[in-house]
Amino acid sequence: MARDLHNIYNKLLSRYGDLHWWPASSPYEVIVGAVLTQNTAWSNVEKAIANFGDSLSPELIENLDLDALAELIRPSGFFNQKAVYLKEITRWFKKYGYSVKRVQRQPLEQIRRELLAVKGVGKETADSILLYAFDYPTFVVDAYTKRLFERLPVDVKLDYNSIKSHFESRLEPDGKLYNNFHAMIVINAKQHCRKKPVCDHCPLEDDCSFAKQTN
Repeated sequence: MARDLHNIYNKLLSRYGDLHWWPASSPYEVIVGAVLTQNTAWSNVEKAIANFGDSLSPELIENLDLDALAELIRPSGFFNQKAVYLKEITRWFKKYGYSVKRVQRQPLEQIRRELLAVKGVGKETADSILLYAFDYPTFVVDAYTKRLFERLPVDVKLDYNSIKSHFESRLEPDGKLYNNFHAMIVINAKQHCRKKPVCDHCPLEDDCSFAKQTN
């Protein structure tokens, strides 16, 4: 039974193609979305971001009163907490003059350490920002990825670092590849590999032990 990541990638690619993910109009919007999506559905994040209209920028977040910021992001839940997190991540970005290129000139591991030191930024949030805002080749591990690895299954411990290492040790360090791979895992999880799975016509059905058990 195939467990090769390239095989999995190619089967997902043949179904979903290049998804051009993450859905955002700017790298900073990716940063904001990565913070707001913690413990909530993406639809709630979209509502919160829509409250900014066309005005979302690091300068705006920097200058907004904390209570006013919390009110704008209320749809995302935990809004008082996340308002603080947005202030902190924006303060970090300001060190680089709000310049994506200045961040990208720094080594991946340095920027990852800096992000993980920011209040409210954990591993998944940090890697999402690194990959989707700054195009660093770092793999994002989320609940969908863990579910896929558990059901196929893949012979790896189902913790963040182990799954991340499994991907990065077997795939070339390519931000575009990691971007689309993770995006396709998310889309496939929403369509097929749900908590209550819909295995019929899943592109990975022939490779999945869980699907064979349910058929």
